[in-house]
Amino acid sequence: MGQGALKRRSLILGAGTALLGACQAPSPEVAGGWVGASAARGHRLRTALPDFTAAPVKRCQTLIIGGGVSGLACARALVSTRHDDVVLLELEDRAGGNSRGHQMGGMACPLGAHYLPVPGRDSPEVYQLLEELGLVRQVLGRPVYEERHLCHSPQERLFFQGQWHEGLLPPALTPGTREQYQRFEAAVDAVQRQLRFTIPSHRAGWTPKHAELDGQTFATWLRSQGLDDAQLLWYLDYCCRDDFGAGLATVSAWAGLHYFASRHGFHPPGDSAQEREPVLTWPQGNSYLTEAMSAGLQAQLHSGRTVLRISPDKHQVQVQAWNEATQSPEVWEARQVVLATPLFIANRLLAGALAPLRAAAQVSRYAPWLVANLHIGAPLLQRVGAPPSWDNVVYGGQALGYVDAMHQSLSPQSGATVLTAYWALPQARRAELLQADWRPWLGLVLAELSHVHPDLPGQLLRADLMRWGHAMSIPVPGLRGASSLAALRRPQGRLHFAHSDLAGYSVFEEAYTRGVEVAAMIAGKHR
Repeated sequence: MGQGALKRRSLILGAGTALLGACQAPSPEVAGGWVGASAARGHRLRTALPDFTAAPVKRCQTLIIGGGVSGLACARALVSTRHDDVVLLELEDRAGGNSRGHQMGGMACPLGAHYLPVPGRDSPEVYQLLEELGLVRQVLGRPVYEERHLCHSPQERLFFQGQWHEGLLPPALTPGTREQYQRFEAAVDAVQRQLRFTIPSHRAGWTPKHAELDGQTFATWLRSQGLDDAQLLWYLDYCCRDDFGAGLATVSAWAGLHYFASRHGFHPPGDSAQEREPVLTWPQGNSYLTEAMSAGLQAQLHSGRTVLRISPDKHQVQVQAWNEATQSPEVWEARQVVLATPLFIANRLLAGALAPLRAAAQVSRYAPWLVANLHIGAPLLQRVGAPPSWDNVVYGGQALGYVDAMHQSLSPQSGATVLTAYWALPQARRAELLQADWRPWLGLVLAELSHVHPDLPGQLLRADLMRWGHAMSIPVPGLRGASSLAALRRPQGRLHFAHSDLAGYSVFEEAYTRGVEVAAMIAGKHR
């Protein structure tokens, strides 16, 4: 959702349930609560099925389940090829998946993913989308992006040793740290020369060397390279937690290296190539994109539908769903069904009947996330160092930092804004996140941010918290190279799988490209 991973050091307040207990609850005058996704809808899968015998039956050529980035991309691509007998069923009342947005105090803010790196040459589908949305154009054969959609400067800063520093890589204060930075830079350069890394990742191919990296944790690989500097490991752990939802001791070495080798490499402070890659961002985050993608699908998009069972046969696929608005059952019959849902959900919908899907669901792991939107009435007092930036991270903290919703504003006057704080949580805390009251979680957020912004609690007007039980797939060792994921990239009878889970990790480019690829397969069958 953001850009990195955090190691637990001196600022961590504790672990497990004791962590919440150690935090002082916010003032009772602070309004707020849980917003966004409805856990109750998703958990209907755990209860007995309603009676569908008298439910109305609706028919279509292609039924897409899931209105996240991949499902929207698939529907949009099919409609654009005049394959318009398409229906998209979305669980929530608004489509967008983990790229949905929110409003606080008249200001837009994100509930999940909040930026998109400008796509490289391996992501032509994403580039085409941005071109169609008017975000980029070709000038003399080169892409020129609309400046107001690119992240404004200053882009990011790190609170380290009592002051703010530009960028997120800790300053190399000792010769030992500088040397380790340089060694990791050389290691990334080496794997870039020896192996191919692309986004989307399947376009790089898969070799025994890729599999070797995928078979071990990133921490194990780093130890084998003699890379053990505390500042370097903190930064790499931060990057992994931010992109993958888990740290370097959990994700594979393939994933940790892919983070750098597929895009911008690694550049120590002072390196002439260190300037961060340009990213597109908006106050509402990537909801800007999913809202634009949904705009042309009014006839196809059916929100507030909880799919409960999928039953394929030789001639069609039957889908049983619950209409949340009318509190009544529906039955859909389609020639083709696209499952643009996490693989563990797809496996439950099919009752474990598909062997490669069952195998993929067994090895998949998901990171729970907490996203806290904090409406403040005035700018916060600033510590010495780099000025307020779009992305603001505390070295050694437990959270992944916060972004400022008004950073993209062209207003010369600073004032009220919304700060969006991100937390990737251990998998063991998923149940606690879904069951606990919102105020202790807010207390956790404020306890960490108050270390650098002691006036934050006094400026806080409202706090809206979003909980994601299964926010993103964690690329644990062995997942990316699993044969089950490769099998699911091919049609399984009348079923097609379109979700970033097939890449083993969750980013916009993977989800969007997969949705477009599945649409091309389906459209090709009907030409």
